Amino acid sequence: MRNEHQIYLISDSTGETLDRIFLALKAQFTNFEYELNNFSFTRTENQIHQILEKAKKRENPIILYTIVNSKLAKYLADQAQSKQIPCFGVLADIILLGVSRTSKTPTSIYLANKGYKTSNIPLVNEKSIPARITNKNFKPCIVGLTTEAERLFDIRKNRLNSLKENESTEYTNLEKIKEEVENSKKIFRKNQWPTIDVTRKSVEETAASIIKIYEIKNR
Repeated sequence: MRNEHQIYLISDSTGETLDRIFLALKAQFTNFEYELNNFSFTRTENQIHQILEKAKKRENPIILYTIVNSKLAKYLADQAQSKQIPCFGVLADIILLGVSRTSKTPTSIYLANKGYKTSNIPLVNEKSIPARITNKNFKPCIVGLTTEAERLFDIRKNRLNSLKENESTEYTNLEKIKEEVENSKKIFRKNQWPTIDVTRKSVEETAASIIKIYEIKNR
């Protein structure tokens, strides 16, 4: 009889980091049979509830997760425990913050491929930031990403055009974008988080700067 495990990888970001961590763990075991179930951008209790409902119906489920929001992470851990599903959290090395389309996801993927456990948080306003990461004793390296408003306007407009959505919204309103960018800078300054302007940087250049910041923080 096959002793196949159902591995649930749950992330509030792209999940690239979690994939690499699992592969590293798997390499330590021989004859480990498994089926992967990936869930990226998991950011609500309802999403977690649906995942756990599926998991409890399978044999030998195991959960690995990277979730920055402490309340949501606790909800996942508590619910998994109540269903007697083994559940393990993996804390990120680096957390990237920035408004929409500031290269957070591609940079996270690049850093993950370099071996850095990375998560990213879309910055809508100050309330969208998990409270625990503003604590000065919070260990992961936090880096804010910003860009010129005009450049962000072009990127967002092109993004909507590629999706064939031409209706004008606040997402592509230049004045609103300027306000978004300025507010993000204020939040970064308030929390004394290092900031990188990605306007004229490639993903590789941005990642290299982040790695330097990470290394300085961990000296």
